[in-house]
Amino acid sequence: MSETPLSPGLMVIHGNHPEALRDVLVAWMQRYPLAPLENEVVLVQSNGIAQWLKLALAEHPDNGGCGIAAAIDAQLPSRFLWQAYRAVLGEERVPKTSPFDKAFLIWRLMRLLPALLREPVFAPLERFLSGDHDLRKRHQLAVRLADLFDQYQVYRADWLADWARGADVLLTSRDGHKPVPDNALWQPRLWRALLDDVGAEQHTSRAEIHRRFLAAVPAMASQQRPQGLPRRLLVFGISSLPQQALEVLAAIANWTQVLMCVHNPCEHFWADIIADKDLLRAERRRQSRKSGMPEMIPDDQLHLHAHPLLAAWGKQGRDFIGLLDVHDEREHYEQRFLDIQQRVDLFNGNGDDTLLQQLQEDIRDLRPVAESRALWPAVDTARDHSLRFHVVHSAQREVEVLHDQILAARVANPRLQPRDIIVMVPDINNYAHHIQAVFGQFGWDDPRYIPYSLADRGQRSFDPLLNAVEKLLGLPLSRFAVSDLLDLLEVPALRRRFAIDEQQLPLLHRWIAAARIRWGLHAEQRQSLALPQAPEQNTWLFGLRRMLLGYAVGSGEAWGDIEPMDEIGGLDAALLGPLSQLLDRLDQHWQLLCSEASVQQWVGRVRALMDDFFAADEAEDGYTLLQLENVLQAWEEEADSAAMNDDLPLAVVREHLLGQLDQSSLSQPFFAGAVTFATLMPMRAIPFRHVYLLGMNDGDYPRTRIPMDFDLMGHDYRPGDRSRREDDRYLFLEAMLSAREHLHISWIGRSINDNSERPPSVLVAQLRDHLAAVWRLQGQEQDDPALLHALTVEHRLQPFNRDYFSAQGPLFSYASEWREGLLAEQQGQTLVSSTATLAAFPWEEALSLKQLADFLRDPLRYFLRVRLGVHFELDDPASEDQEPFALDGLGNWQIQDEL
Repeated sequence: MSETPLSPGLMVIHGNHPEALRDVLVAWMQRYPLAPLENEVVLVQSNGIAQWLKLALAEHPDNGGCGIAAAIDAQLPSRFLWQAYRAVLGEERVPKTSPFDKAFLIWRLMRLLPALLREPVFAPLERFLSGDHDLRKRHQLAVRLADLFDQYQVYRADWLADWARGADVLLTSRDGHKPVPDNALWQPRLWRALLDDVGAEQHTSRAEIHRRFLAAVPAMASQQRPQGLPRRLLVFGISSLPQQALEVLAAIANWTQVLMCVHNPCEHFWADIIADKDLLRAERRRQSRKSGMPEMIPDDQLHLHAHPLLAAWGKQGRDFIGLLDVHDEREHYEQRFLDIQQRVDLFNGNGDDTLLQQLQEDIRDLRPVAESRALWPAVDTARDHSLRFHVVHSAQREVEVLHDQILAARVANPRLQPRDIIVMVPDINNYAHHIQAVFGQFGWDDPRYIPYSLADRGQRSFDPLLNAVEKLLGLPLSRFAVSDLLDLLEVPALRRRFAIDEQQLPLLHRWIAAARIRWGLHAEQRQSLALPQAPEQNTWLFGLRRMLLGYAVGSGEAWGDIEPMDEIGGLDAALLGPLSQLLDRLDQHWQLLCSEASVQQWVGRVRALMDDFFAADEAEDGYTLLQLENVLQAWEEEADSAAMNDDLPLAVVREHLLGQLDQSSLSQPFFAGAVTFATLMPMRAIPFRHVYLLGMNDGDYPRTRIPMDFDLMGHDYRPGDRSRREDDRYLFLEAMLSAREHLHISWIGRSINDNSERPPSVLVAQLRDHLAAVWRLQGQEQDDPALLHALTVEHRLQPFNRDYFSAQGPLFSYASEWREGLLAEQQGQTLVSSTATLAAFPWEEALSLKQLADFLRDPLRYFLRVRLGVHFELDDPASEDQEPFALDGLGNWQIQDEL
């Protein structure tokens, strides 16, 4: 079959709905299909967008899809750009990896910094690194500097070019020059030191490669497509790219058909719609002015033609679209889309039946407040449930409320599926245990069961094997407490290595308690923790000797100051072998990990540790082992490339390896046919019928990130620069626009201690202010606060509050357990029968300080113990990790009986 000819060029499709962008993509792919077995290369910025696009393309043709999605090669932009450099400039002139990539720079900086600190210009860094005994400060500084220079290569290539020539200046956004501040003069010096250290490959920095790439393209434009570039490149769901990346895409469009599908919240030109006098003028623009808007707007009147939320939150998208307009030549390709009954501007209305749709329509049509106020009718909150705010007392209550709200939504609309719902929070790791506690308590046969999946978590948070690796890499700092080893034995791969069956764990636990093992491997290990006295009693070696002696002599006399433990005998004694072997392996690796070593030696140590402690099951642990091996191989290559042969302590090794294991990738699952819980991340404008935003607390979102004081880009903003805070603002806008039917926003708005009010995120406050300024509540047209009051649900501190089970009000609960107790109380039933009241308690003695403290610490427990004589004997796992400093009741009785 012959290939379908594809005309090269850059084509940009704008749309406010990803579904519409998907439709035009499907039409284009069907009209111009690739050859069989030819991959469709797609650039995405997040795993969520990649998986959503694949599922959307695989939809049935009746639903707008292709019916199947195969041979989709989803890549991150940075990886593809480097492949493009190699394809155009030649693989012999551009290495597979650059020595100036962040991963390689870290270890080169680790090696170079000690010698450079002797120079006076590096005095600021020398002060920071003083007292760095375990090299963690140096490693953390190297990571930050590597990240900074990595950003400079992308966003400030002109600075690095000047520094390489010996000019310590900064080119500003207005094409002027200013000297590098005195306290930052070490940065140009450090860059030149890196160039000198790299030597012959100093021309392979991303900034230099990009300059050579742009210089080479004009002369090659008339030649055939370089081998390695795809015939077609799709860019989907990316809401921000640096100027450097856009220049590469425009350049390869000489040979490759580049189709960019851009999510644009506004149909009209909005590049100069700004907030806080952050003026930006575009020399050329793709979109036209809104009808009725002047072509030239004075600076002091821009706010009269702007949507305030788009102005406040849209800076990142505004700058990206402005940069894109420089390369966009719509007139060259628009007719080709019209020929297949498609448009290049896909701005579709959201409808105007609900408050949420009206809000989205205002942003799409760039309506200012006055125009919106005159257009929209009053809101009937009894009918319109599209937007709600929920105020709670804690994260736990936030998730409990969420569970009830989702259940209610599914009852109201049985066609709503779990896959139609996304829940996003500032940090999923802070909410994971609350989510598991609330959503995980119901079995699949319970009507309240809601399937859910957690995305964006670091793998260590749920992978038991990686948890065990983390513990083992911390052996030199471990107390070797009983609970630590019992946790290790919960890992199936470790039990398989030592042939310990899960059913044997209770027996082993009983032996450990009987042997009075508390903490410490042996006396030497205890001494390594710098404790004043480190006897061997209550250590693992002490307990093991008691077990072995007890097996040998039974209940005989003490021998060599060792009291035999006579509980071990028969076939159960075979368990002593695996326990002894485990303790021996722990001792070996404890000694090994205490000493410094080179990267190559550390890689060998970690591999030996994995072999000695784990017998992995390929089905359960195969991916984890592959990931760990990839991390070790990459680290070895990075250190070798950087000529890093210095010895490193365990603290640096552990910090690096664990950090790498938690890195996310495009292979992580996102859609699993269940309610998706995820972290609020950039480029996640995926459409869902219901969107729930939790944790929108003041100070938590936008997320506070302390900028590096030596980041010179922070004082000279350019369009296209990444700003974590602007990312969060634009992400909030995207999340609001991605909700098709319902948007739920909650925050901890009441103190759990005194019920005092707490403010929401500034973004939520801005949204609420805008709603109050535009819309009115039906029946109370002049009362501004009435609408917000009707849209806000104030929840109670406890889930069993009777307000949740009354027929009136917005509060409700599906917690039938609490409902049954309340109904019993209302019907006069009592759960506990009582035939008599307590007599007055004669308190004859003076109240001691301890008695008062016990009462204040737990009044109910004190009442039950003193008045009713009820004693609670609770197992305290922490007590197993501490030496017995006093005898308990049983111990006292045994001593007295012996005497």
